[in-house]
Amino acid sequence: MSQTLLGGFLSATFNPLSGAPTTVEYLVVAGGGGGGGSVANNDGKGGGGAGGLRSAASFAVATGTALTVTVGAGGAGGSGANGIVGVNSVFSSITSNGGGYGSYSGNGGAGGSGGGAAPYGTGGTATASPSQGFNGGSYDGAGSAGGGGGGAGSIGVTAPSSNIAGNGGTGQVSTITGARVFYAGGGGAGVINATNTSGLGGAGGGGNGGSVGGSTLTNGISGTANTGGGGGGASSTTSLAGVGGTGGSGIVIIRYPASQSPPTAFGGANYPQINYADGYQIYTWTASGTVTF
Repeated sequence: MSQTLLGGFLSATFNPLSGAPTTVEYLVVAGGGGGGGSVANNDGKGGGGAGGLRSAASFAVATGTALTVTVGAGGAGGSGANGIVGVNSVFSSITSNGGGYGSYSGNGGAGGSGGGAAPYGTGGTATASPSQGFNGGSYDGAGSAGGGGGGAGSIGVTAPSSNIAGNGGTGQVSTITGARVFYAGGGGAGVINATNTSGLGGAGGGGNGGSVGGSTLTNGISGTANTGGGGGGASSTTSLAGVGGTGGSGIVIIRYPASQSPPTAFGGANYPQINYADGYQIYTWTASGTVTF
């Protein structure tokens, strides 16, 4: 095995090489949705839905054609308003939809995974075709806690009671990097006062709902960068309003056997991180660019 400088990165080259790949494995995760924002003394707000997650073991790629890689940003958290839907991520013809917004009032937003509802609403719907995640959690029908945002692995939790907010849905595990990593967890929901329990973000980068302690308030926690996690929903006190957490940015990862030729070119301002594990060469984008085989 020798080393060679590829696109500005020192990487390993395995000899002999068997030519350019005709298929690659991919993981494409979109930006998570922002959590809903509150106003003073006005209920807990819904958690943001996780960014859509798509993966496949065999995707055909053409030689000599620059393929687009877009890494979607997370949606901003709301301030006295709904959060913002996350931005789509793209690899070639594969698009994962941004996570749905966490609600300020009523229904959660639709997206890759649906955003959580505020009281008197229902959870946002997830992208169903192709499946990219799960619906957001809904209003419990009795009180002042919001629903958790949906995740790539499970629905957002409907607030279990008037004083317990819904947790974000669990994300989905991928081993494309050689490690076992969760992506695309939903954001936890918010509550209205210190006697209530805020929702937890789902495994896979979901942010916790805002917390309340006495007369102090913490804003919804943002989703983790490059996981597609939804932002946490805001809480409130009788005199303070909280801001929803921002959704986590997305990520695009591809891999194929190390015995095949590396890409011939990377384009745009951002090159991927290059790793080798388990007999694969692995390319991870945390910002947008292009790749040519």
